[in-house]
Amino acid sequence: MALITSKEMFQKALKSDYAVGAFNVNNMEIIQGIVDAAKEENAPLILQVSAGARKYAKPAYLVKLVEAAMIDTGLDICLHLDHGEDFEICKKCVDDGFTSVMIDGSKYPFKENVALTKQVVEYAHAKGVVVEAELGRLSGIEDNINVDERQATFTDPEEAAEFVERTGVDSLAIAIGTSHGAYKFKGDPYLDFERLKKIHELIPDTPLVLHGASTVLPEFVDLCNKYGGKIPGAKGVPEDMIREAAKYGICKVNIDTDLRLAMTAEIRRYLAEHPEDFDPRKYLGPARNAIKAMVQHKIRNVLGSSNKR
Repeated sequence: MALITSKEMFQKALKSDYAVGAFNVNNMEIIQGIVDAAKEENAPLILQVSAGARKYAKPAYLVKLVEAAMIDTGLDICLHLDHGEDFEICKKCVDDGFTSVMIDGSKYPFKENVALTKQVVEYAHAKGVVVEAELGRLSGIEDNINVDERQATFTDPEEAAEFVERTGVDSLAIAIGTSHGAYKFKGDPYLDFERLKKIHELIPDTPLVLHGASTVLPEFVDLCNKYGGKIPGAKGVPEDMIREAAKYGICKVNIDTDLRLAMTAEIRRYLAEHPEDFDPRKYLGPARNAIKAMVQHKIRNVLGSSNKR
């Protein structure tokens, strides 16, 4: 068992039209649920750490928890920095043992994004670490944008090809209609598959990444709301769209919101049904099981990565 890069994972996925799950982690129970699912499914695995996770749990704790998960399960795991905002945080994560980092320069003009990404690539590659970058911008949780504005934020295929050529980046996160959070669509779900096909056609050997790809399954939204939650109208990316995207170069699918919903729904249910309990293990145990079940569902029925390790 070892911390590994995503390079070989993505090469296999590109050839076989499936995607590797990249699951965000914040604490021990989430990590345990994810790795237990991946072990049972014999699936390749990326665990990723966001800025929020670094602030909440501190990187040292998360790295050691991932190391413990490898010892416990015998799995090889790719440890990835999600949405690194500058060179310094990417450098720190490389130096701390991460095997993959994302530099997100999508907020900058094209030339600045290229320069920043190239700087991270040069440092990371010298240390044997792979780099993901982003071109195009995903909408946020509260955005309400019309078609013209939405199209303006999508990844331009010609720019994507130039970006990869100039930066030497290992994988590229693209914007084709997904968004972060639980409220991904105001109307009917939409992904620009023609744009995705064009990008894949121009850079067929580059693994593509889909951010904001949680499904936001209605049963978990309903369960949260049943036991006191207030998240009406949440809507995610339909699972058939994720499966379709994997046919056109999407090798990594980021999943965070679905994990949060599964865990929170189970905790809410348990506490409502057992008001006398105050031992955290009593409700975090079932929550861990809910994470495991959710990840197994994603691996088996959405990503197609069972038995691909």
